Amino acid sequence: MRIVLLVLVIALGYLFTWPVPVIPVAWQPPEAPGFTGDFAENRALDGAEQIALPGGAIGPEDLAVMPDGRIFTTGLDGVLYEISGAAPVEADRLGGRPLGLTAGPDGALYIADSFRGLMRWTGPGTLELLADAVDGAPVVYANQVAVARDGTVYFSDSTTRFDPEEHGGTKPASVLTIWEQSNTGYVARRLPDGTVERLAGGFVFTNGIALSPDEDFLLVNETGRAQVIRVWLTGPRQGEREVFLPNLPGYPDNLEAQGDGSYWLSFASPRVPSETLMPYPLLRKVVWRLGPMVRPAPVHRGMMIQFDGEGRILRNLQDPDGRLGITSGGMVAGGDLYVMTLDSPWFGRMPVSELPAQR
Repeated sequence: MRIVLLVLVIALGYLFTWPVPVIPVAWQPPEAPGFTGDFAENRALDGAEQIALPGGAIGPEDLAVMPDGRIFTTGLDGVLYEISGAAPVEADRLGGRPLGLTAGPDGALYIADSFRGLMRWTGPGTLELLADAVDGAPVVYANQVAVARDGTVYFSDSTTRFDPEEHGGTKPASVLTIWEQSNTGYVARRLPDGTVERLAGGFVFTNGIALSPDEDFLLVNETGRAQVIRVWLTGPRQGEREVFLPNLPGYPDNLEAQGDGSYWLSFASPRVPSETLMPYPLLRKVVWRLGPMVRPAPVHRGMMIQFDGEGRILRNLQDPDGRLGITSGGMVAGGDLYVMTLDSPWFGRMPVSELPAQR
């Protein structure tokens, strides 16, 4: 009996006192809308072809379409691939863990590298660091990037709490941040003169960003709160922010401006049942101590939506079986829809002609 009591005391001591990396913040999430209405379940992505990266590489997180029509993506191993043709071709070895990619008006490729910060590339061997600190503090988790016509570069830093290089990669660091609900994510910008400044903060895992066609506002995916925020850059509301797309059915990842006034948003996962524990910080610590088998994790269920500048859903494309893996980004380029993935050995590609018509 004494042995049983001793084991029980040790077990309870572990579950309630063992140090864990998360310091959970209480949050009462709204009830998830599920896959109904504008987000009704469908199989529109079933026809997407799986395009494998060379040599078994994984993680084509994002894509960029250059002014000359070339299309690039990167892998988990830091390799840059051109994917303009039938199969990806290695273009350079960048190192780090590149996430968000976009083309600048100067013809350069801009990169949010989760390990190193904001980068710029113009050809093999030309990679340069543009920013690895904001207001004297290091950029911990650069995630996505958008470039204005005047050369101002906007980028997101998802969290200052969990460095992906120190916590096993971008996915583990993102799960830690969202489970904790710490709001240290922010958006910064690098001005044409090289000055780097914080634009807006207080986000629970800042992720994809995209500029409006007139560059009067910036859309920001707040993954940890399953919503999109609009930050006004110019005009009478400059500096203000508002919820643009609230209470989404999943956790938004990358955000891409299509160039016609619409945007593509990809969901890394549907909302998970463990959200019910968000109001209870102590229980979330206990769950974390129970180990990887019970900790929250992304669910493989692909989904992308296209919406306009008024927030109207134009297309809703889904992969309910998770055949593609964790959908992380995508857009239309060269007559095809590209569906990028977080840690799969492929991305999806399908002709626009096979997509459902816009609403």
